[in-house]
Amino acid sequence: MADVNGRGKEPFEGSFEELIAALFGERAGIVGRRSVHGGDINESYCLSLSDGTAVFLKCNTLANYAFFEAEKQGLEALRQTKAIGVPKVLGMGKDREKRISFLLLEYLEASPRRKEYWEIFGRELAALHLADTGNIARRDKPFGFKENNFIGASVQVNTPKESWTAFFRDCRLEPQMNMAEGYLDSGMRKQCRRLLDHLDSYITEPEIPSLLHGDLWSGNAVCGPDGKAWILDPAVYVGHFEAELAMTELFGGYPPSFYSAYHEINRIDNGYQDRRDLYNLYHMLNHLNLFGSSYKACVKRILDRYAGK
Repeated sequence: MADVNGRGKEPFEGSFEELIAALFGERAGIVGRRSVHGGDINESYCLSLSDGTAVFLKCNTLANYAFFEAEKQGLEALRQTKAIGVPKVLGMGKDREKRISFLLLEYLEASPRRKEYWEIFGRELAALHLADTGNIARRDKPFGFKENNFIGASVQVNTPKESWTAFFRDCRLEPQMNMAEGYLDSGMRKQCRRLLDHLDSYITEPEIPSLLHGDLWSGNAVCGPDGKAWILDPAVYVGHFEAELAMTELFGGYPPSFYSAYHEINRIDNGYQDRRDLYNLYHMLNHLNLFGSSYKACVKRILDRYAGK
């Protein structure tokens, strides 16, 4: 398979049909296409090729090509660790005639889950969090990422910082609090300021920085062709692994066996439960900004807990 637009190269200019021909050969035409769920932002399809290959296609407007650039960077950073299943980026491009941008990925054919699916998932996620981040982040400012990316449709700020506390304050909570100002009353705005000013009283610095998927709710982990969990649609950055675990618990959580297996590889501190909701304040603020006032009460509850009523 040809390397049409790998790391550091310009996007392919042309249609996704032309890109597929460049990748798989002129005879590997598209013989089937079906719509699949791919999130709220993109149109997504499984394409069946004449040689029997299946590929995953995401399409968006030309203006939203940056979403695909960020996704490619994130997937490649996760794949570098070889710790957990991550779909391969095949190529990406811009079709100016159709006025769309697109991303081609390895298609994950689901197979039956392995007997110890959740335990393997927990151990592999822990291995991801223990992987060396030296080739991904700066040594002097290890928290962050080389580029900003996206959390849902919101820009996610990834400016490198020397400490986790500074990063979580300056690049996670404060930008979302600023965006949410129109939803917050004066009391909540004071709580936000108080929380930011005393954040180091609540969160701790990790022993080592961890590469995080960044948006690991249940919909972004699927059973892959090997019967194990594969992770997709990342919002990657280097941070504290507790923030990732908190996100997994935000909408119901995984079975206890997942967390027990994770703990076997990467110890979860007893104080994590006291910090979990604070980490998830970032995501609740983002939901408030994206989806409106139905998330205000949840934001208020977290602020009341950590910043007083």
